[in-house]
Amino acid sequence: MNTVDLHTLTGAYALGALSDHEAAEFARHLAQCSACAQEVREFQETAARLALGVAEVPPAHLRTRVMAALSEVRQLPPIQREAAVVPLRRRLRHRMPYLAAAACLVGAAVAGGLAVNAQHDADLQRDRTTRAEQRAAELSALLAAPDATFHTTALKGGGSGTVVASARQGRTAFVYHGLPKLPHSRVYQLWYSHHGSMVPAGLVEAGSTSGATLLTGAPRGADGIGVTAEPQGGSSRPTTAPLALLPV
Repeated sequence: MNTVDLHTLTGAYALGALSDHEAAEFARHLAQCSACAQEVREFQETAARLALGVAEVPPAHLRTRVMAALSEVRQLPPIQREAAVVPLRRRLRHRMPYLAAAACLVGAAVAGGLAVNAQHDADLQRDRTTRAEQRAAELSALLAAPDATFHTTALKGGGSGTVVASARQGRTAFVYHGLPKLPHSRVYQLWYSHHGSMVPAGLVEAGSTSGATLLTGAPRGADGIGVTAEPQGGSSRPTTAPLALLPV
């Protein structure tokens, strides 16, 4: 592995996606390359912030129910995992922060599904985990699309957002960080802009200040993505001026 190859592994190293041999070789490279060391720190910080954005606090009674159910739960056999070798391309380097976001969402979703079967609570948790894993897989595929475009801006009032779009997949996502918390009666809403006419495209999860949301509908014909603060449940048309309007 040459030095040029090593420079492309910062994101994979930050996410723990390298083999033991590659990780050891890259760790030696980090000791001599301040640019890669800084990039790794930034990826790890981004991953941590996004993980916090989707984390859930378990209810206080969950531990008691789990302990009571342990005697009724059959132990599962070890899961056999096959190592996968993924080719690395230099063009992915500028997308690693967004791939890190997707990986965080996948990791948070899987972590949420590790609770023991505590009957009704466990069933609800499994449903939430399945939906979160599906959203994370769709987001990951969008971020890695060859024709994916990325547009970032600051929002009025605080925070930043990035619109990721793929014409080939017909999907759009809004990756956000540091959004100010809104009152319980308000929610962030996303819109497709068609030459000034706004079409609803989904809501940002209430109370979430950092994370990623897949927009509903296709971006075909849209020239921009708007973000507004709307009454709880969303609106059929914007009730306030956009906090941001990004090209798509």
